[in-house]
Amino acid sequence: MSSADVVTGEAVLLDLRPASFATRMVAIVLDLLVLGVVAGVLFWLTGLTIAFVDEAAGAAVGLVTVVLVLVGIPTVVETLTRGRSLGKLALGVRVVRDDGGPIRFRHAFIRSLVGVGELWLGLGSPAVICSLANERGKRIGDLLAGTYVVRERSGGPVTAAVPMPPELIGWARNADIGRLPDQLAMALRQFLSRAPKLSAASRDRLSRALAVQTAAYVAPPPPPGTHPERFLAAVVAERRDRELARLSREQQAALRREHVLHRLPFGLSD
Repeated sequence: MSSADVVTGEAVLLDLRPASFATRMVAIVLDLLVLGVVAGVLFWLTGLTIAFVDEAAGAAVGLVTVVLVLVGIPTVVETLTRGRSLGKLALGVRVVRDDGGPIRFRHAFIRSLVGVGELWLGLGSPAVICSLANERGKRIGDLLAGTYVVRERSGGPVTAAVPMPPELIGWARNADIGRLPDQLAMALRQFLSRAPKLSAASRDRLSRALAVQTAAYVAPPPPPGTHPERFLAAVVAERRDRELARLSREQQAALRREHVLHRLPFGLSD
């Protein structure tokens, strides 16, 4: 497996290639242009507001506007789009976690907060230097947030989904399966995808060794007599199914919120 391959915490192998330096820079410039337009409108509105309040209140409004432009808007955009700002969307790149999964509020907030120093106060120099020195092109905000930028259009699943062993469906559905460390998840996925090509002795030895490591994150243990390889497949398949179910719930909740927002401000039905 190449150094660019990423394995998520749920042992999903992805072929995610870090975006090139030039692509990241162009995406940042586009994002800054869009943010500049939004900032201009907000500061214009702030100026109108300040004219009707005292000096202290005006300073507070101005400070809130600055924080909103530099931290709030970038954080909200990257959180809601899961790492796809307008500039990144235009260039076909996105921000992902180090394990290949979508970023959340915490990651977006850290990137935006650190970006105030490295992109604005430092005029981008710290970000450029750090990005050029890192093999994944990470800026300081990425190092602290545990993220990096990938070429979304070139990546995708490169291995077939691991099927759930039928005899372990009932056990897996009720088992407490914790998040697997990334290195262990990588080892599981590699083994399960390459097991048919291994010699019988190597296959048995590796399956038993990995089963011992994985068992520390699973309770209760599988039914007595379960083959180690079937146990590993059940764990990977169940983690994948639970992640898909979680994403489905999030999407349904987002649709419900969107429906409510559409109705509340202007379009309440009779």
